[in-house]
Amino acid sequence: MTSPPDRQQKRHTLRRHGTLNPQPESVSHPLFQNSDFFDPDDLLQVKYEMLRQVHVDRESISEAARAFGFSRPAFYQAQSAFQQDGVFGLFPHKRGPQGGHKLTSEVMDFIFQQRSEDPALTPEQLALAVQKRFRVQVHPRSIQRRLLAEKKRR
Repeated sequence: MTSPPDRQQKRHTLRRHGTLNPQPESVSHPLFQNSDFFDPDDLLQVKYEMLRQVHVDRESISEAARAFGFSRPAFYQAQSAFQQDGVFGLFPHKRGPQGGHKLTSEVMDFIFQQRSEDPALTPEQLALAVQKRFRVQVHPRSIQRRLLAEKKRR
């Protein structure tokens, strides 16, 4: 079995990459018991082996899901993701909107125009102007981040 410092380092690396299994104790499959190779902390490995058990070893979906610490719906989600994207589909994905969906190019053009007319406008004032003009509530910090990103690009 992996020594404790190595195990801690591996857990740290898995956590950093978002692949640390939040419930390693729920993995009861014999492959993952006292093994140097199979690690219940490694979410990708656990999901892959669960899929392999069903598709190669012909284990039932219910039994495999239970033995690997997942529900049947989670099995089907992993299966679909794997069929679509291969192993990369098993990586956890961020939930929710990706990026500033309220700060469209039209809104940003308006913000740049307002800023060019009055460079002293604060993000809070710009957020109010955006709300009045587009009826979209944008957090001042989002505006500030986008303005900083544009400044760095130039």
